[in-house]
Amino acid sequence: MSAANLLDFDLDGLAAFCEQLGEKRFRATQLFRWIHQKGASDFEQMSDLAKSLRGKLQGVATLKPLPIISEHVSADGTIKWLFDVGAGNAVESVYIPEDDRATLCISSQAGCAVGCRFCSTGHQGFSRNLTTGEIIAQLWYAEHSLRKRLGQTERVISNVVMMGMGEPLQNYSAVMPALRMMLDDHGYGLSRRRVTVSTSGVVPMIERLKNDCPVALAVSLHAPNDLLRDELVPINRKYPIDELLSACSDYLSAAPRDFITFEYCMLDGVNDTDEHAHQLIDLVRGRISCKFNLIPFNPFPASGLHRSDNARVQAFARILADAGLITTVRKTRGDDIDAACGQLAGEVQDRTNAKGRMTRQPVVVTLIPGAAGRGTPPSN
Repeated sequence: MSAANLLDFDLDGLAAFCEQLGEKRFRATQLFRWIHQKGASDFEQMSDLAKSLRGKLQGVATLKPLPIISEHVSADGTIKWLFDVGAGNAVESVYIPEDDRATLCISSQAGCAVGCRFCSTGHQGFSRNLTTGEIIAQLWYAEHSLRKRLGQTERVISNVVMMGMGEPLQNYSAVMPALRMMLDDHGYGLSRRRVTVSTSGVVPMIERLKNDCPVALAVSLHAPNDLLRDELVPINRKYPIDELLSACSDYLSAAPRDFITFEYCMLDGVNDTDEHAHQLIDLVRGRISCKFNLIPFNPFPASGLHRSDNARVQAFARILADAGLITTVRKTRGDDIDAACGQLAGEVQDRTNAKGRMTRQPVVVTLIPGAAGRGTPPSN
């Protein structure tokens, strides 16, 4: 029998594992703290664990981090790590430091099966789901390597966004324990409002997330009507916009924030006209509390799409803001290391023949409804 990877277990799972070894729950809590709060990978480092337990763990348990393929550091402080997940597949995590927060964007799958037209990951296909251990290992490595690098003992990463490679809600059974570890006070101690799951709109799983572990929710909308969204986000054919908005409205009853974020990739001549903006207003006004995050498209040849120019994006944003909708325009970070949304795919493929790309949480400029020309950062 192979040794269990302890990164796969949330606290309840680790307690069950320790119970099989004849140990009480408080031992699992000690072990959990050593792994996630202190970053220990060697059982002999865990000085307050009973020597008998350390002996039991040898041979039946391990802590298995992801091998690092590459690390790139941007002039603006952004760091991207490329992790090897085996069989020629790789995923990436991106760390974005800002004055008031430090965000880590992580992946949930190697590849993606949703197939959004503007997404390079979807064009390159789906390989497999990541395990819980592979998901949380991205945070584990980033947090503890950054502490050493920055000479800190306190937590570095304040926000986690599941906006990297893959559709998190199509890997629900692995994502859920990872979310619990992020939130657990004995683990990373993040608040629910500082952990965000991004989804293309898997309606039944939005309901499950609301009941199981409601965190901040971001929805990849990208179109104001079903005809266009069917083309851009194929999952819309199964879960059309009306069902999606109903699920989002229901989600707010348990969500840690009082709004849903709708992500909207700006595509030249496709979804960026004034008429599209007015359709969005009609779609959500009076129905759901939300904000829009407008995302500049990063072109790739297979898409056949082009980026909306800045003037068009700003005009679109102003229409939404003037209608009373809080609207952010995503600004890229880490351009000098190809860390902007959608830029990873070619690099990963060239280096590892993997099916991948990454997305990341950006700096944003917020347009406050009725306050023309003013910009403020979004609330945490």
